[in-house]
Amino acid sequence: MGGLWAGRGDKMAASGQAPRRVGFVGAGRMAGAIAQGLIRAGKVEAQHILASAPTDGNLCHFQALGCRTTHSNQEVLQSCLLVIFATKPHILPAVLAEVAPVVTAEHILVSVAAGVSLSTLEELLPPHTRVLRVLPNLPCMVQEGAIVMTRGRHVGSSETKLLQHLLEACGRCEEVPEAYIDIHTGLSGSGVAFVCTFSEALAEGAVKMGMPSGLAHRIAAQTLLGTAKMLLHEGRHPAQLRSDVCTPGGTTIYGLHALEQGGLRAATMSAVEAATCRAMELSRK
Repeated sequence: MGGLWAGRGDKMAASGQAPRRVGFVGAGRMAGAIAQGLIRAGKVEAQHILASAPTDGNLCHFQALGCRTTHSNQEVLQSCLLVIFATKPHILPAVLAEVAPVVTAEHILVSVAAGVSLSTLEELLPPHTRVLRVLPNLPCMVQEGAIVMTRGRHVGSSETKLLQHLLEACGRCEEVPEAYIDIHTGLSGSGVAFVCTFSEALAEGAVKMGMPSGLAHRIAAQTLLGTAKMLLHEGRHPAQLRSDVCTPGGTTIYGLHALEQGGLRAATMSAVEAATCRAMELSRK
């Protein structure tokens, strides 16, 4: 491509100034969600995003957003200094080998591939390459994701803050040690399914008592949303908010007793543990 993409791309200031151009290698659902968040929040203009994929199938969403697209992974690196790798984990090593010849000291490379460690990423790229791992979850698609990020050996605080600033367009983003990545998978990646299971059960309880299904599911989802906002905005422990809802001899304490009898708390803890252990197992493979 010529014109806009003819040069190497804008230098990113050490002060953490957001880049004008962001590249995506891999254009699946999560890549599209991140790009959409960046555009909606005004962090990056659509025409300053370049995405690559082997076929046109996944690029359609980027094109609909007004982004540039290509079939060349190297072109993305040659045009953008901040590049997010959103390929499937088993494909990533081959992709990194392909783009390694055009990686420079100015690049900031971000992997969202689950199970591929920072040490592996650094081994596959030229020495001193600045690499970070990011693990988003599905609600990034509605800009309400829970995202954790961890930095490689050659990444400073300015680059980390820059990426965090960008990713906050997709939800809450926190820097963590790499050891927490698999735990995040169990808590928040798989946790979306756990919460959906609870929301479904909550609604079906209301259906059993006579409420129409559609109404019950809408109210259950809104209850989860409102409760989550209260916990985040007020910074309170869930036990404090739970206590506020309970009155002596009231409806809530009777319901909580039933949940305790059913083992909800232990089952939920075991679910996070099982999902985390599976994530660790997959990472070792």
